[in-house]
Parts: sequence; structure tokens; C-alpha cells
Amino acid sequence: MRIISISNQKGGVGKTTTTVNLAASLAVNKKKVLLIDLDPQGNATSGAGLNKAVLSSSIYDVLIEQKTIKDVVLHSEDGLFDVAPANQSLAGAEIELVDIKNREFILKKAIETLALNYDFILIDCPPALNLLTVNALVASNSVLIPMQCEYYALEGLSDLVNTIRRVKKNLNPEIEIEGLLRTLFDKRNTLTKQVSDQLSSHFGPKVYETIIPRNVRLAEAPSHGKSVISYDKSSKGAKAYLALAKEILRDRNNEK
Repeated sequence: MRIISISNQKGGVGKTTTTVNLAASLAVNKKKVLLIDLDPQGNATSGAGLNKAVLSSSIYDVLIEQKTIKDVVLHSEDGLFDVAPANQSLAGAEIELVDIKNREFILKKAIETLALNYDFILIDCPPALNLLTVNALVASNSVLIPMQCEYYALEGLSDLVNTIRRVKKNLNPEIEIEGLLRTLFDKRNTLTKQVSDQLSSHFGPKVYETIIPRNVRLAEAPSHGKSVISYDKSSKGAKAYLALAKEILRDRNNEK
């Protein structure tokens, strides 16, 4: 089982879009996938076709140790993967966790009961370097970082990399960077190309070959509660995420 956090504290970089569509793309490749929505906005939950307004329980109940993760998991009929959903109640978890002993390890403990159930667990982190994100990083084998190729993205990246280093040193020695994913890519933009080249020269093979383009169908899919794979499998966005899933599976096979 591979546990991957999808994280970037900068919003609007395609983090949730990547989590939902990578989950759907891995499911298409016959992998058993659990998506854990750890963002209080709950966009991954609704993007997977679930109604976050009527949840009887959520990942919040798991974090405050009222329910097991198995109790809250729902199935996304659209994406053919499972979801541990989130809604606005998760925003209060940060405060409630402060006084709990070993609070950074709560999600890790919850996930350990699932070891044989899934091939991949993907965690959609909140757009902040907070206690929820730290819980995700402690529970994960690796971090996938979606990045828009613009100037300020590089500044934010260094903060995230430093956080990952601190977690590796103090809380989770196994964690590594899974890869950097270039998103919302517009090849006509000169700055986009320059930042992309900088990323490749600095991070080398950690930068995925797959690039996610700006794509109308990709942007439309969440409003229909669908992954782009089921919304329009022939679109450039869908083809890009299917290619990313293949790249991740190929890299995993090469490591064995």
C-alpha cells in the first residue's frame, strides 16, 4: 500500500483536481484507491460526486477519535474509488487536536487499520502548513506537489520542502518527495516555460514527465460532481491524468 499526500500550501494550483483525477485514473488501472479529504473546504468530497452537506460522519470524527476510518468511508460511484469525506466541521479539528497527546500521529494510527484494503491512499491536504497537513505528512510514504509554473510558486515550494524535511527529521523518517507535477500549464507563456525549466534543473527526475495543461473540460468536471475521466475521457485533461497514473505505476514497478 502506497500513501501519498497531495500538498501545496498555495491555493489554486490544482491540488484537489489532481487528487480526484489521479484517484480516478488509478482506479481505471484496476487499483483499489482511498481518497482522504483533509481539506475543510471538502472540494475533493464533492468532486467525487458526494454531497458534503448531508454527511452523517466524516474524517473529522476520525481525527477526534470518535469513529474509525472504516466507519466514515463512502464509495464514489462516479470515480470507482472510496472516499473518507470532509466538510466544514473539519475546520474545528485544528483547535481540538492541540491538547491531544501524540496529535501528529492520529491519522497514521487510523490508516494502519486499512493496510490490506487498498493499493493507494491519496490524501488531499489543506492549503496551509498546519496540524492537519502535518498529520497527513506523518501518515504518508511520500508527497506529490502540484505546482503552477509561475514566479511565486517557487517561493512557496521552498517552505513546503523545509516542512517535509522537518517532518522527516522529527516525525516520519520514511517520507520523501514523490514528485513535482506541473499543472495549469500554458506552453504559450514564456514565464511558464522558464519556471518549468528551473524546476527541472533543480529537482531533476523528481519532476514528472507528465504535464497537466489548462483545460476547459478539466475545469468543468467538478461542478458536475465528476472526475474528468468520467466527464470527458477524450479531453486533454483526462489524457494527462491517465498518463500521470501510468507514470506513477511505472516508477513503482521499477522500484520493486
